[in-house]
Amino acid sequence: MKALLLLFFCGISVAKAQNKEREYYELTVYHFTKPEQEKAIDQYLEKALLPGLHRLGIAAVGVFKPLTNDTAADKTIYSLVPVPNLAFAAALPEKLDKDKSYTTDRSEFWEAPWDKPAFSRREISYLKAFAMAPKMQKPALVSPKADHIYEFRSYESASEKLYRNKVHMFNEGGEVPLFKRLGFNAIFYAEVIAGSRMPNLVYMTSFENREERDLHWKTFSADPEWKKLSSMPFYQKNVSKADIILMKAAPYSDY
Repeated sequence: MKALLLLFFCGISVAKAQNKEREYYELTVYHFTKPEQEKAIDQYLEKALLPGLHRLGIAAVGVFKPLTNDTAADKTIYSLVPVPNLAFAAALPEKLDKDKSYTTDRSEFWEAPWDKPAFSRREISYLKAFAMAPKMQKPALVSPKADHIYEFRSYESASEKLYRNKVHMFNEGGEVPLFKRLGFNAIFYAEVIAGSRMPNLVYMTSFENREERDLHWKTFSADPEWKKLSSMPFYQKNVSKADIILMKAAPYSDY
């Protein structure tokens, strides 16, 4: 009965949250293998794309690099762009093409020759913010930016029904408020609505440093509310694959 009451009152909170306009996100992953490619991608993002997006009114763009880049053969850079709707996202390339500063500053990246490409591959996913987290949030971190740890998590499900059950667990089930209570400094939670991995949800939390990150997850695992929520029969077997990527923000990232 208590569990049902919890879901009922959480459902009221979600209904209120859904009245707020939920953001969409364009998540781009740049793949590269060579140092000169990383330099080219960084230069494009820092000098061309982020300033161009800022001029279009997108004030906060995140750029993140996995800690594993030092040893991985396939290295990556993630950019996260919040947009009000998918129509705005679809119009972004055309809007940027009309920006003379952007087209000038992107020239080296844009005109890279076929035998010296600026990246190996680029993949784009479109995300929709959760009802209980309709807007991206800047983390309340006080340590030097170079110490910050950003944790990107991707949860895939074996079926659409199980995927929606996991989304329900975050929203109506109360997982989002739990993360907030425990100080995970979440930047966003979102459903993947178009991408190479589906059904899939993704989210990102942030920490002062690696030690604090580890301590937070230890506290989370032992929290009575999480133990109760994760043991409910209603929420079993709803994640078939989980990817956890620890990242650092690029120096020029807005996060």
